[in-house]
Amino acid sequence: MRGKIIKGIAGFYYVYAEDGILYACKAKGIFRKDHTKPMVGDDVDMTVTHEGDKEGNITVIYDRKNSLVRPMVANVDQAMVIFAVDNPRPNFLLLDKFLIQMAYMGVPSVICFNKADLKGEEEGRALLDIYRPAGIPTVLLSLKREEGLEEVRELLSGRTTVLAGPSGVGKSSLSNLLQPDVVMETGEVSRKLQRGKHTTRHSQLLPLGQGTFLVDTPGFSSLFLPEALSWRSLRDYYPEFAPYEDKCRFQGCQHIHEPDCAVKEALEGGAISLVRYEGYQTLHQELYDKR
Repeated sequence: MRGKIIKGIAGFYYVYAEDGILYACKAKGIFRKDHTKPMVGDDVDMTVTHEGDKEGNITVIYDRKNSLVRPMVANVDQAMVIFAVDNPRPNFLLLDKFLIQMAYMGVPSVICFNKADLKGEEEGRALLDIYRPAGIPTVLLSLKREEGLEEVRELLSGRTTVLAGPSGVGKSSLSNLLQPDVVMETGEVSRKLQRGKHTTRHSQLLPLGQGTFLVDTPGFSSLFLPEALSWRSLRDYYPEFAPYEDKCRFQGCQHIHEPDCAVKEALEGGAISLVRYEGYQTLHQELYDKR
């Protein structure tokens, strides 16, 4: 039977199987010989060894399309980065670092600005305009009023998504609002996952039904750019620059001090957000100083 590992605790891997039941599984010894360790998010085959206790063995681990280190999770389809419109005010530099980090690992991002009820519609829309030229899906949310949830559900549907963002922006509230719609067969699922609940710092997938999973993980909030990222390649992580790259006077233009720069012309014309460009300048200098 096929399934997905949604949590690992003390040598047990909890597999959410295609029959909608959660099985506590052990990994076959062959994986140790191959130096393969199961990860949360792995797609696996399993056999049931004890129907009553819902126990089994993992027999096959399918090839991973990707794997993240923080959080430790495989086969991620996207990251949903959550910031607040206010309280706390968005730290755009931190947000850009999240986006760059995900893009560096090949994981597409979605941005949610929560607490839209704290500001007027015009201010909320202005936040969306910052990232629209980058082609990143961006949603205005008010979890307090439960506004924007349907758009979020649509973006999550059929995908495995990592939630990211600083404290106090509503990650837990969003997770809690989404979970009442979970279609699972038992209350034993939650009971099983209680084991090690307060001691583990491992990732966990929350099944939301119909092939949709949310990665619930502690502290996914690195403030650092990828170590191997260079100041020369930073521009590649700003998709809104791409349409203008070949119009710059100099090949390899960094869009900082060079004359006849099409990116800076687009900035002056309002086609690129000043917030994004100023963040690019700051991070470019940060990377240049580390060279």
